[in-house]
Amino acid sequence: MVKNLNSTHDSSLRSWVSSANVEGCDFPIQNLPHGVFRRAGTSESFRGGVAIGDQIVDLAAALGKSVFTDDGTLSIAQAAAKAPLNEFMGLSARERSALRSELSVLLSELAPTSIQQAIAACLVPQAEAEYQVASRVENFTDYYSSLNHATNVGALFRPDNPILPNYRWLPVAYTGRVSSLRVSGENFHRPWGQLKDPARDVPEFAPCRRLDYEVELGFIVGEGNALGTRISVADADQHMFGICLLNDWSARDIQAWEYQPLGPFLSKSFFSSLSPWVVTMEALEPYRTGFTRPEGDHLPLPHLHCEALAERGSIDIRIQMSLQTAAMRAAGQPAVQISDSRFTDAYWALAQLVAHQTSNGSNLCPGDLLGSGTLSGAEESSRACLLELTEGGKKPLTLPNGETRTFLQDGDTTIMSAYCVAPGFQRIGFGECRTTVLEPLPM
Repeated sequence: MVKNLNSTHDSSLRSWVSSANVEGCDFPIQNLPHGVFRRAGTSESFRGGVAIGDQIVDLAAALGKSVFTDDGTLSIAQAAAKAPLNEFMGLSARERSALRSELSVLLSELAPTSIQQAIAACLVPQAEAEYQVASRVENFTDYYSSLNHATNVGALFRPDNPILPNYRWLPVAYTGRVSSLRVSGENFHRPWGQLKDPARDVPEFAPCRRLDYEVELGFIVGEGNALGTRISVADADQHMFGICLLNDWSARDIQAWEYQPLGPFLSKSFFSSLSPWVVTMEALEPYRTGFTRPEGDHLPLPHLHCEALAERGSIDIRIQMSLQTAAMRAAGQPAVQISDSRFTDAYWALAQLVAHQTSNGSNLCPGDLLGSGTLSGAEESSRACLLELTEGGKKPLTLPNGETRTFLQDGDTTIMSAYCVAPGFQRIGFGECRTTVLEPLPM
């Protein structure tokens, strides 16, 4: 496989920021993800930063130290220091790559002592920071790209026909609500909605009883396209900025009553959680892998296919969901992992999602969000939501402390994490996406 690698991917690179060299660290020098932060509990302005080890490089402060000496890189760093990051995301992949290369040099253990000292004064511990969603999201599309998830869920409602005919021909999606996107660490109250018990003649308005998480990846758009134009499958990578974690919460009982005939509405619009750090497409290049469909499946239509997909159409991202109940937290017990899935199990590739989104001339904007949909694998341990894990609530999940769950209870905390590994390259991670369910607000 041809991979677009450069010196920033060198596994032998080490940083003078010592925490970046710890084995298993999410943010070694080979990663350098972007996010928006400020010191927690302050009235400072939010600004752009880069994660390295357990620290954040405050790019605005670094600009004040005049560490970026190249005129071209200086203007790019200025865009990356702003909040939100839309201007930076909208730059070309070549321009963003130039900043990554310079940051790699500046943070390398081989950087001059004067540079190390200057940037060290610009570091903010991640544990002392608070975050915002990295981009101003103008549009949010949530896809349904896992065949395993679609089959498992479809079988609960249509046992004889779990997969509808269009699924293998186009990436199914709906338009999500932008205003309720929030960053990891922000919590939400259990939503109210209309619930319809099959045994009753009329619905009731009550707090959701079947609250669920969804393990997804969030794809952040870089360079957009003009209205009326299309992005081809072959060119899609050049239009993507990076990937973060996405927990697209679902009120399953509200959804069951409202979704026909137009799809989900209030069951999905109350909250969606994003991790603060966006791992760039360039950082993910070493973990590229081939994309294939199950044997015997037809090829998609030509506008959703190119030969390069078979060689480098997917990325080996491994995603875990962990759960900590209120009782576990009170007893000092850590969260327990309840699922482990991989992006390589998706039925539709990222490039196909981008091509499909723009196939009618719809325009993508820098910072827009595309959700992968729930990423479940074939094994039971890779089922990436409680609806699948408990088979619609029929098989409760038993936790190590003896508690059981069919769906989430108040006080439950979900923690998503993900990482990439490949022979000859450093492990990189995505940080975490953590959210706690609060009790419903009173009427």
